[in-house]
Parts: sequence; structure tokens; C-alpha cells
Amino acid sequence: MFNPTVARLTYRALLGRRRALILCALPLLLLAVSVLVRTMVGQDDDVAVSLLGGFALAAMVPLIGVVAGTGAIAPEIDDGSVVYLLAKPLKRSSIVLTKLLVAIGVTVAFSAVPVFVAGFVLNGDSQRIAVAYTVAAAVASVAYSALFLLLGTVSRHAVVIGLVYALIWEALVGSVVPGAKTLSVQQWSLALAEKVAGDGAGVASDVGLPTGVTLLALATVGGAWAAAARMRSLTVAGDE
Repeated sequence: MFNPTVARLTYRALLGRRRALILCALPLLLLAVSVLVRTMVGQDDDVAVSLLGGFALAAMVPLIGVVAGTGAIAPEIDDGSVVYLLAKPLKRSSIVLTKLLVAIGVTVAFSAVPVFVAGFVLNGDSQRIAVAYTVAAAVASVAYSALFLLLGTVSRHAVVIGLVYALIWEALVGSVVPGAKTLSVQQWSLALAEKVAGDGAGVASDVGLPTGVTLLALATVGGAWAAAARMRSLTVAGDE
């Protein structure tokens, strides 16, 4: 099911100069702020939770997911070059799965890894906060990649819609509006972070662990399945 050629082309597209700069900007900002905060206030669990939850998980991770998820397929659909890929004797589901795995790998690398480093910079993993938020960032990366890959197959405005979702829904509405929190990938992943960190660490989610895990799985599997179905609906001249 995994196609090395498709993976190589997708990696090349995602890690081109312009996208690489975008992917690096937010992690570097997180690390710079973490160093500054640690220098100014020292080790503080509350500060670590606020920065890792309020900036990293609520804004950085979904934004990187937008860049990687939509960038894995949307540009090919927009410029029409996807027809060359579809004309190859490849299963559409294999194309989607390969691109999804590449998007997940890129998103995890540019979000979960910096979160782990930032957590240790902030408090040396006191109360297992760094590990907890790293787990949350990793599982959120998987769900975001699937959802934004799907978005890239159904809309020519995938990046704009994804940015609106990331900046308004996840970073703002999903963080403060009680009812909306249930429909937030951030809150679903926080349920896992809360479990890993344990009591007393200050990590909390408005969604229970079983609900969070179930919704993360549904978002990932559903997004991948719908993207594959969308790809199967696309035709090239030889298919007609």
C-alpha cells in the first residue's frame, strides 16, 4: 500500500524552500520563547502548561498540520498535475495512504519533537509535563494530517479554510467555549496528555479519555477513508 515514489515526491513538495521555512518558523519561535521564559521565571509547571497548551498545542500543531496536510495533495489537484499521478497503475487508496503517512511524519517531526524539547527547557519534565504534551502533539498531528489531507482533496481553498479552523476554532473557540471544546482535536489530545501527566500536573481536558481516543480514531480513519473516496471519484481522460 505504501508507495516509495509517491512518498519521495510528496516529501520533496512539502520540504521545498518556502514550505520548509513556514514549517520551521513556529517551532523555532516556541523554542526561543521557552528559553526566554525559563531564563526569566525559572522552572514553573504552571508556566510550562500555559505555554505548551496555550501556544504549542492550540496554535502551532494545527497550523503545521494545515501546511503538511493540505500541502501533501492540494497543490497537485489545484495545478492539475495530479492527473499524471492518477494515470499511473496505482490504487487511489495507496496514493492517499502514502501521502497521509508522509504528512503525519512531517507534522510529528515539526510539532511533537519541538514540544518535547521545549517542555524539557521549561521545567525538565517535572510532573511529566513534557512527555504528556509530546504525546498530545503526536496524536493531534495524526488527526490533523488526515483531516487537512481530506480538506485538500475537496476544496481549492483548503489552506484558507484550514487556517481559519486552526486560528479561530482550535486556538480560540475550542479553547474557551464550553460546548465547542467537545469538537476540538486539541481537547481530544489533551485527554491523553492529562492521563500521561497524572493528577496534580495542571494538565486538564474537557473531554474524557475514552471519548478523546474514540474521536481521534474516528477523525483519522474517517478523514483517510473520505480522502481516498474523493480521489477515486477523480478521473483522467483514459478513465472515461
